[in-house]
Amino acid sequence: MQPTLPDTATVPTALRDVDQWVCWRTRDRGAGKPTKVPIDPATGSFASTTDADTWASYETAYTAAQQRGEAGLGFVFTADDAFVGVDLDDCRDPESGTFEPWVAELIGQLDSYTEVSPSGTGCHVLCRGTMPTSRNRSGDVEMYMESRFFTVTGDHVDGTPATVNHRTAVLGAIATEYLAASDTASTAASTTEAADEPSSTATPTLSDEELLERAKTAANGAKFTRLWGGDTSQYDSHSEADMALCCLLAFWSGGDTHRMNRLFSRSGLYRDKWDEQHFVDGSTYGERTIQRACDRTTEHYTPSPSSSAASATVSSTQSASTPRALSTETLHPVTEKTLHRLTTTEETLEYLEERVSILEEECKMLRDELTEARQPATTDAHQTDTRSVFARVGRLFR
Repeated sequence: MQPTLPDTATVPTALRDVDQWVCWRTRDRGAGKPTKVPIDPATGSFASTTDADTWASYETAYTAAQQRGEAGLGFVFTADDAFVGVDLDDCRDPESGTFEPWVAELIGQLDSYTEVSPSGTGCHVLCRGTMPTSRNRSGDVEMYMESRFFTVTGDHVDGTPATVNHRTAVLGAIATEYLAASDTASTAASTTEAADEPSSTATPTLSDEELLERAKTAANGAKFTRLWGGDTSQYDSHSEADMALCCLLAFWSGGDTHRMNRLFSRSGLYRDKWDEQHFVDGSTYGERTIQRACDRTTEHYTPSPSSSAASATVSSTQSASTPRALSTETLHPVTEKTLHRLTTTEETLEYLEERVSILEEECKMLRDELTEARQPATTDAHQTDTRSVFARVGRLFR
């Protein structure tokens, strides 16, 4: 991807005036899915959207991106300001520059600074205000006000304001229509997504309330009820309880990740951490937990008109004519002990992978500095610089 440093003149002053800027670069997640990761302008290492020490001023970030050839600049949203970012994906023809009608309508309603995303197929709308819901994503609509960063291209969409305007009322209406967790909230976007991208193997005939009732009255209903109510007493950590509930939700929802997220957000286990970015690839804690649960759950519930609340059919192995009662092992084939070991091991591996990436970047920078320091010189300053570099290497691997 070619660098997309913005034209400073088009970036709103309100954004440039705060020290919430990072650089970004792409990183391959595998399966041909590159992602954008935030980079600390000062060090060139990974930045964190929850650590202000890894951010910088606009000018500092811009200069760092130029010097290191980073892909572009990013703006970090925090709980300490009123900025809100609306991300609209796969809605723009990069050749003609035209937006899909429903997106053009949203842009008009928001009436605030809007720019084209790096891919050219979407856009970002930057506003001021608050979000009335904890949900951040539904289909091609995303909305964030903290613990996230947006790439900033400066490719201003013609006809939209050059300023970041207050739009709390409109943000609330859009969040209610597109992001609301209620079963009754229906929109053209979510309907289209459900039709075009079915992520569930279960027949969508049960409402959330009916599905919850069946889960609570199943063979392991007591366990589900405890977790749903927020009881973590049977687990060594809150995260393990989160995973246990998600495994059950994966079974009952047929692996429908959107429904799992909607249901979990209603449970007693939900906490702010669920929607916070916790991984280098930009994934939130909730997204990664749901994905792990889906990967581990190989059997799914299929509603049958003749089945009782305590019985179900396993879609992958049984026909609807031969229902069987589900035991605790069927609903949750991974034992608690194994689940604990898997969760702990995966979290450790993710931490180590991130540390390795950071160390590789640091080592590259130190090698460059050592190469310069080894150039012929006799001054005391040169010797001091060399000792300083070696001292940093030692601290790096303590």
